[in-house]
Amino acid sequence: MIIQGAPLGMQWRQHHASGHHAQLTQALLIVVTTIVAAVSLLWTVLTGFAEPRAALAFGVLIALGELARIALPGQREVAPIASAGAIGYTFLLTAGGETVHHQAWQVVAVVAMGMVLGELPHITVGRPPRWGDLARRLFIIEILANAFRPLAASLDPRDTHWWPGLGIMALLVVAVWLIDSVIAGAIRAERLRTPLRVAFRDEIRAQIAIGMAIGASGVLIALAGSVMGIAALLVFTAPLLVTQIAFRRFAEIRLTYLQTVRSLSRVTEVGGYVETGHSRRVSRLAHAIGCELAMRESEVLELEYAALMHDIGQLSLRDPIPSGATVLAPPREQRRIAELGAAVIRETGVLDNVAELVRRQCDPYDETTDSPPPLGSRIIKVANAFDDLVGESTDRDRIEAVVQRLRMDSGSEYDPRVVNALARVLERERTDGERTGQFRIVP
Repeated sequence: MIIQGAPLGMQWRQHHASGHHAQLTQALLIVVTTIVAAVSLLWTVLTGFAEPRAALAFGVLIALGELARIALPGQREVAPIASAGAIGYTFLLTAGGETVHHQAWQVVAVVAMGMVLGELPHITVGRPPRWGDLARRLFIIEILANAFRPLAASLDPRDTHWWPGLGIMALLVVAVWLIDSVIAGAIRAERLRTPLRVAFRDEIRAQIAIGMAIGASGVLIALAGSVMGIAALLVFTAPLLVTQIAFRRFAEIRLTYLQTVRSLSRVTEVGGYVETGHSRRVSRLAHAIGCELAMRESEVLELEYAALMHDIGQLSLRDPIPSGATVLAPPREQRRIAELGAAVIRETGVLDNVAELVRRQCDPYDETTDSPPPLGSRIIKVANAFDDLVGESTDRDRIEAVVQRLRMDSGSEYDPRVVNALARVLERERTDGERTGQFRIVP
């Protein structure tokens, strides 16, 4: 397996920056959602809006919620207030004591218009939405509206026997949340090339807290609307706004961690201990291998951190290793560098797991031992060796020789499973490269 085209480092930058993978699930979702929204809007305009005051109030709330959308770790975009408002409008049975009669078509039309209006300011200032996430939010409301609104005529919160209606709302919220997690997992699996079961599990863990908060708020808005009218929108979106601020701060902390780690990883490059871009290339390759081996999102994040800082122990060297290629250093020197790097990382007090991955990155693979190196350490070992020996070279024979060398040392020095995963990643890059025409990996 050999590579043609741009240097390997450039190839990985292009691949991860632009996302060359054809995301068929996302494209299909966008098309279906857009068609349903367009038909709903046309039908509603032709037949007229029922209870226009309520429609306007919810539409404004959804627009403001989209304007205040937030980005969560893992490239996830959510709009808690907009989603809660959309759910509330879907479940709305009465407003200030008066029964509402809007149908599913109108729900979809109002939500779609609110989302579009909320996205316009972002687009104006050059922050386009993630169309896949936007389509998911609207698609879930389309399902929810078509499932609930036909039942609305038989439900009345003023009735003493209103518990069945609440139960139906709760079941539908859980059902559409699971559907949303499946869709998000399918899109994520397609983008990262990881198994669907792993992506689905990651989505469940990442969105269960905010998903339940959104669903509960939407149900409360709908039920409170029967007593308080439109004023319920203000009362019950306030707690969700506080929750959204907390999630935003959490995302900012995660982003600060990553930026700090990236800055720390560049110290070895600035000091001339490793080649420029080495840590980033190893991190990206390790990420791809981790996804290929079905690692959880939290494990992949720790793997990225460790891969970025895997060479930080070289700062203790009196004389830098030529080109920073630790794979060419004596085993004793490799272990010393890993130990010192782990000690530096442990000083942060919050990255102990990352420090352990760095500490054991040089341990040889031995499947018979009672305590083999963690999978993350084995991945870093393979990714680092590959980039140490290849770097940004475009020489075909050199790359072929490196892949074969890793294979020959599998079982004694490198984990065969990791090496095979590396080969699959490179083979996939060949296929994607041939389709996009930007670079190729030739067998």
